[in-house]
Amino acid sequence: MSLFSQIRKDRVPSHVAIIMDGNGRWAKSQGKDRVFGHFQGVESVRNSVRAAIKCGVKYLTLYAFSTENWNRPKEEVDALMELLVNTILNEVPSLNSQGIRLKFIGDRTSLPASCLAAILESEQRTSANDTLQLTLALSYSARWEMIEAVKKIVSSGVSVAEINDQMVSNAMETAGMPDPELLVRTSGELRISNFLLWQIAYAELFFTDKFWPEFDEELFYEAILSYQSRERRFGKTSEQMTQ
Repeated sequence: MSLFSQIRKDRVPSHVAIIMDGNGRWAKSQGKDRVFGHFQGVESVRNSVRAAIKCGVKYLTLYAFSTENWNRPKEEVDALMELLVNTILNEVPSLNSQGIRLKFIGDRTSLPASCLAAILESEQRTSANDTLQLTLALSYSARWEMIEAVKKIVSSGVSVAEINDQMVSNAMETAGMPDPELLVRTSGELRISNFLLWQIAYAELFFTDKFWPEFDEELFYEAILSYQSRERRFGKTSEQMTQ
């Protein structure tokens, strides 16, 4: 029986973020080139999207490519950019049929022209959808995002006394989204890797040893069930939460 039957629909996180890790290592374990892992990882994205919609998750944010990933071998980066462009455009009809809005966060100025064009087109073509917002973090790092947010705030001319949590959140790439309640990371690594550092202040963390190409709907449900088993106190005591 699927773990989906155990999920409480009244306690599903509205926003789930995932660090998709382990494509290259999975490919090497299969005796394949690292790029093969990235191709297989696309199906895991589809699995996550299907599971998120079934559960009632409204926002799904995936860490697709970090600013640090530009330091990888050129042939791998080039292949990944080509895969991203082709996948983004090919998936638009499917996204529209499922009511999925596609959004991108990250440093767009660093992207190849073909990738940027695909981003702009796919965002425009899916802009009216409201079942699920699928956000891809591309050429993204949390430190870059924070620096850009500081620049926006300073350039707006506000006084130091006016700066607060909400102002900073509004200056982030994720402005308008709720903060993730659940952060998932695959491949057995136990770190955040410069991802959504401001936004995950109170997120529950779920780590799995499975590589990203092995991530399926059941593992998504397992992460949701793990989230639902925890007491979210936000600095309060258990007694206060009960009251």
